[in-house]
Amino acid sequence: MHYFSKKLSFIAAATGCALALQAAPALAETLTTGVDPTFSPMAMQNLKGGLEGFNVDLGHALAKEMGITIKIEPSQFSAIIPALNAGKYDFVLAPTTATEQRAQSLLFSEGYFNTDYTFVQKKSAAPVTDLAQLKGKTITVNSGSAYEAWAKANEAQYGFKYQVFSTTADAIQAVLSGLADAALIDNISGPWAAKKNPMLQTSYTIRSGKVFALVFRKDDVKGRDRLSNALKCLKKQGVVAGLVKKWLGTDPAPDAASVVIETGQGVQGLPGYDPTPAKYSCKS
Repeated sequence: MHYFSKKLSFIAAATGCALALQAAPALAETLTTGVDPTFSPMAMQNLKGGLEGFNVDLGHALAKEMGITIKIEPSQFSAIIPALNAGKYDFVLAPTTATEQRAQSLLFSEGYFNTDYTFVQKKSAAPVTDLAQLKGKTITVNSGSAYEAWAKANEAQYGFKYQVFSTTADAIQAVLSGLADAALIDNISGPWAAKKNPMLQTSYTIRSGKVFALVFRKDDVKGRDRLSNALKCLKKQGVVAGLVKKWLGTDPAPDAASVVIETGQGVQGLPGYDPTPAKYSCKS
């Protein structure tokens, strides 16, 4: 009887362990990525030492839509794509402009944000609504930037003068000090500055035709399509447009990358784009 009782106890314990294993919930899949925490308001350190910003919220929204966990690490931007190619990251969440050169060795999702140029002026000034209105005005630009190149190429055509500063903050300060009429900067720093300073406003935007997109290794078509489908869902639900409003204080235009859902996968016109209509389903 003693042996029989011990055997029953062993069987019961084994059965209990098996049932416990069956009842244990499966661990959520985790994807790892990185952002540059110095690019406000897309990604930045918060007062608690964590990360916040447009792209951080976007990452968490993608995770929720996909039913997974996304681990977001702070990193220098120059180290993020090498980390992706080395297998440390599953994809790149950091704002990355989709270009022909990058698309030769990487895969992109569809765009989620237009990377354009915008003018920042004093709130009390008449907003620029047409480039012809720049005649006789002085604008400021950041040294070595695409905005300086644009100013140099268009100064004679539109009849303005331009001043070059070492930082975007200095270019904006010159406008606040009355030394210039407008600063030409990117359409992220501009709205962010206007949101933080009630004396500023954004006005005319020059379209560049470029977008930010999620980035993947060249051979990770499955991963690209999977996250890109989740991105399509977030656009359909108005989540991405809501992030533009939350972090930049503006509503995106109906034709903005944060609103438009592409038919295929990737950025049209770049290597790696798949025009096949994507099949996806959303949680809501």
